Amino acid sequence: MMHPVYRIYEQLMREYGPQGWWPLSSCEGEGGYHRGRYDCPRSEEEVFEVGLGAILTQNTTFSSVHKALASLGQQQALTPQGLLALSPETLKTLIRPCGYFNQKAEYLYRFTDFFIQLHGDVPSREALLSVKGIGEETADSILLYGYKKSEFVIDAYTERILSHLGLIEENARYGKVKALMQGALEAEVDAGERVTVYQEYHALFVAHAKRFYSKKPYGERDDILIA
Repeated sequence: MMHPVYRIYEQLMREYGPQGWWPLSSCEGEGGYHRGRYDCPRSEEEVFEVGLGAILTQNTTFSSVHKALASLGQQQALTPQGLLALSPETLKTLIRPCGYFNQKAEYLYRFTDFFIQLHGDVPSREALLSVKGIGEETADSILLYGYKKSEFVIDAYTERILSHLGLIEENARYGKVKALMQGALEAEVDAGERVTVYQEYHALFVAHAKRFYSKKPYGERDDILIA
């Protein structure tokens, strides 16, 4: 019998189709979304941009992140060297749309130093978590979308939907929710396809939640998920 977690994924995919996350400034799709294509990121610079976006999107919307990344791009600061060339005040001004710009500026500098020291290697999750400003959700976003590693991203929308459906308890710990998702999907999805499914599933949760879980009452169209 198909695990309910995987059945929800299939229902969401039928309803919304491929989402094309993580959006990147250099991808040809509208707004940097690359729906149905899974070759991005294609360079170290694009991996770096995923990292910047993952930090900037903390406690804000990705539309705000788009504005900040566009401003950084205009200043040739979507590369490690370009970002480090910015003064703190300039960087704070450029990322102001994302909020918490004082903290996030520091986090971006810290991540950039860390990224340079990798010399192109793939970081471990533990190494990412040791960088100031990078928590579990941010680390998993960087690994899944930047380095194409099978790390499911748990965000507030994911927790809200799963809790409303009774699949997790309220305020479940991040690791417990991640274990539920990965355990269910590993039983249903071949290893070679997991990164694609993890990417799409996370993005599909966001697409659905923006429509039906942004304000109460939640789950107005849960029939989409459980049909």
